[in-house]
Amino acid sequence: EDFYKSVKRRVEGIDNAEGKQKIIVELYDKFFKIAFPKMVERLGIVYTPVEVVDFIIHSVNDVLQKEFSKTLSDENVNILDPFTGTGTFITRLLQSGLISKEDLPRKYKYEIFANEIVLLAYYIAAVNIENTYHDIIGNEKYESFEGIALTDTFQINENDDKLISTSLHENSERVNKQKNTPIQVIIGNPPYSVGQKDFHDDAQNQVYPVLNQRIEKTYAAETTAFKKSLYDAYIKAFRWSSDRLDQSGGIIAFVSNGSWIDGQATDGFRKCLEQEFSDIYIFNLRGNQRTSGELSRREGGKIFGSGSRTPIAITLLVKNPSVKTKLNMDSNEYKASIHYHDIGDYLSREEKLKIVNDFKSFLDMPVIELQPNKQSDWISKRNNTFEKYIVFGDKKKNKNVVFNKYTAGVITNRETWVYSFSKNKLIEQVSSMLGFYNKEVEKYKKESKNQTDVKLESLISKDPKKIKWDQGLMDNASKCRKIKFENDSVRIGLYRPFFKQNLYFDKNLNWSRYQLPSILPTKNSKNFLICISGSGGTKDFSCVITDNIPDRQMQFNGQCFPLYYFEEQDKSTPSLFQNSEDKYVRKDGVSDFIIDRVRKQYGANNITKEDIFYYVYGILHSPDYRNTFANDLKKMLPRLPLVEDVRDFWAFSKAGRKLGDLHVNYEEVPPYENVKVSGTQHGQYEVTKMKFLAKDKKDTVIYNDYIKLENIPAKAYEYVVNGKSAIEWI
Repeated sequence: EDFYKSVKRRVEGIDNAEGKQKIIVELYDKFFKIAFPKMVERLGIVYTPVEVVDFIIHSVNDVLQKEFSKTLSDENVNILDPFTGTGTFITRLLQSGLISKEDLPRKYKYEIFANEIVLLAYYIAAVNIENTYHDIIGNEKYESFEGIALTDTFQINENDDKLISTSLHENSERVNKQKNTPIQVIIGNPPYSVGQKDFHDDAQNQVYPVLNQRIEKTYAAETTAFKKSLYDAYIKAFRWSSDRLDQSGGIIAFVSNGSWIDGQATDGFRKCLEQEFSDIYIFNLRGNQRTSGELSRREGGKIFGSGSRTPIAITLLVKNPSVKTKLNMDSNEYKASIHYHDIGDYLSREEKLKIVNDFKSFLDMPVIELQPNKQSDWISKRNNTFEKYIVFGDKKKNKNVVFNKYTAGVITNRETWVYSFSKNKLIEQVSSMLGFYNKEVEKYKKESKNQTDVKLESLISKDPKKIKWDQGLMDNASKCRKIKFENDSVRIGLYRPFFKQNLYFDKNLNWSRYQLPSILPTKNSKNFLICISGSGGTKDFSCVITDNIPDRQMQFNGQCFPLYYFEEQDKSTPSLFQNSEDKYVRKDGVSDFIIDRVRKQYGANNITKEDIFYYVYGILHSPDYRNTFANDLKKMLPRLPLVEDVRDFWAFSKAGRKLGDLHVNYEEVPPYENVKVSGTQHGQYEVTKMKFLAKDKKDTVIYNDYIKLENIPAKAYEYVVNGKSAIEWI
């Protein structure tokens, strides 16, 4: 009752179409977040500001006129919103005045289509579109909107006919009518979701074999990096729409996640857009809140509010076959014209929406013409000099590299279970989970003996307070494998920079350990790893050295380069130089290629592989190196330049060694003498969350209600790893 009263209060006095749309979107958005959070995550439900919707509709109309001498009002310009939500795009199209009143009945009845898979949204959209139409036309006779279908857009072109039930005969007819209609315009806001984050989430995305195969043969085939993000729902929407557009030409206009513009994993996606379209318009609205500090402030407000933390862009793609025929058809180097506008730094959400509203259309705003390089960088281009330097590592076994081996950090997929400050607590919680797991395996074993075709998933308990399942643990359980606790698996892990925890390092309870078992095979293994931020991140490049097991996200998608690696010794043929009792033989992580190259270049045979290891660490901290190659370091592994003078080589090597010693042994560094610590006399050391005196007063840390640390020098905050200083990580 209170809910309906609040709705009534909000809608009273709203007498304009734009206001009504805002109310519908806001109510629906909030309702879904509270009532169906899993559905919001799985389907990527985010609703679009009216200013953005209007900009897209007017841009489409202007570009249609420019490219095809047509308008949205013209006959046989068929329009589809494949992910209609509450129907905002179609209602604003009807209200835009771009369709004449004479053409509106024909358009409404035959030439506008919309799809929605969520039942509640489908009903709201249908009523919303129908009421809008009748408000404009003023007919007393009510005509339902037959262009809307209750269907999964991505499923339409799959071969298995998993559309809405055949019992919904009228709906099936609508889907078939839409399938058989050539589409010239596709507009909308595609869903935002790459898949469930967690085995327990129950938010797994639908699989589309035909669509996935198209992505594999196009975007993925042209991509040089990790391909998983190419199966994000919004990328699928671009692929589906590109294939759905009529062969005679047309326009796609979406507001979507904008990280594709500069993402490393989307280089193949960008390359395909260049090849498949004649003109590309991009309005970069920024707002990436997966950043921190100054970079986050520069990105500005989020267009979708709390609905999305990703950067947002409006993209308009033009497929005009007549333009393509004017180009050199003997060459495969057909490239689209790319028109780009960046909204700018430090703008609030409200300021951004006002700019969008004021521009009204792509053809009314200033743009720059982007010229992609050979790596399909459109903005933040790489430096050609970088390619001349020596590759750090190569999984394809290229021998002309700095390091023989490198690895990602450990991914546990059950952090709260296998990490802990307290060693005793870690042992207790892992033992408890394994005990519960073994009981579940025993239960399954007994049931499967008694009856055939017993499904493991239906039998086991998924109580998150007792166990964290993942596919690996499920596979073990299905094979009735019991797992015992191993004391030797309790290790020290570097969870985040300067932030160690006890870690249960075990193949059964860690999703992947990559090459780490060959780099730090035992508790007593002595080794050092230079850990760098991985490609595709939003934060500035950084690196840190450790002698512990690094977490994959200790740095964003981190990669680690070891001083040594270890191989299990074949005891039947012991080495003359190794104790036959030793289980492992130590090998050099630094390659023979680089030591030969360095010694030859400097004429210095006294240089060791360890000296080169620390030279690498020194170079990676060089501000000149980081600034000059900032774009390269975000998109690919580092490459190593060799300085001209041997004295500079030694300077970098010695500086790298000193830094390495500080970063590995930071807990043994003497306290800064001017820092004042007060309140320890109370003997109260328990802490829940440390905080600064204020955001801009970082010279004081409040440890708890009793203890304070004061006079921390500002310089302590200048050294940054993975977006934060050491103090802020702790």
